[in-house]
Amino acid sequence: MDNKHQISWFHNEKIKDTPMSSQNCVSNSYLKSLERHRKAFDTMEAYQEQALELLAQCKNTLINGGKVIWFGNGGSAADSQHLAAEFMVRYKKERAPLASIALTTDTSILTAHSNDYHFDSVFERQILGLCRTDDLVIGLTTSGTSNNINLALAAANDIGAYTVALTGRDGGEVKNIAKLPIIIENNETARIQEAHMFIGHWLCEALDLICDEITESKA
Repeated sequence: MDNKHQISWFHNEKIKDTPMSSQNCVSNSYLKSLERHRKAFDTMEAYQEQALELLAQCKNTLINGGKVIWFGNGGSAADSQHLAAEFMVRYKKERAPLASIALTTDTSILTAHSNDYHFDSVFERQILGLCRTDDLVIGLTTSGTSNNINLALAAANDIGAYTVALTGRDGGEVKNIAKLPIIIENNETARIQEAHMFIGHWLCEALDLICDEITESKA
């Protein structure tokens, strides 16, 4: 059985077990989701200038011996450590590691701080201990209203680091905190996160293109 027939067979078998009233919803949900994704990505060209500014700040940070710090909650936490890994290991090109860390991975710090103090300051505390003036600090928040993201970015501002918010909807409070707020103007969390990861992956691709220049400038 070829792939096309396997998919058709699987689809038909699953639909047999689905109540008739739900069949149309199940059948159409994939294409409707794809349509919403395409609609969101039709707007991505509008963020090119901000993405290029993000790249410039990232390049400047790495040349000056700084690091890129990421953090977020839930799916944005996963995106943060995903992108930090792309920097530290590699994206496509064989290159030296690019200094980066996600503040979402140390369960001892996350649980100890949340237990002893408050979850609102779980990233702020790490920023106070790890962030330096030459660092680039990126907070991911689809709503722009996450207290722990906003407090951490404000702390990074006080230190003198360059701050970026990857956010969505109307930008929330974070648009007035981050030096570079990139606001995906969409109200669906999944679409905002997909847009954030597009920008993140493009950033990795762009850094691959200029990594030799970064290495030479550091030398």
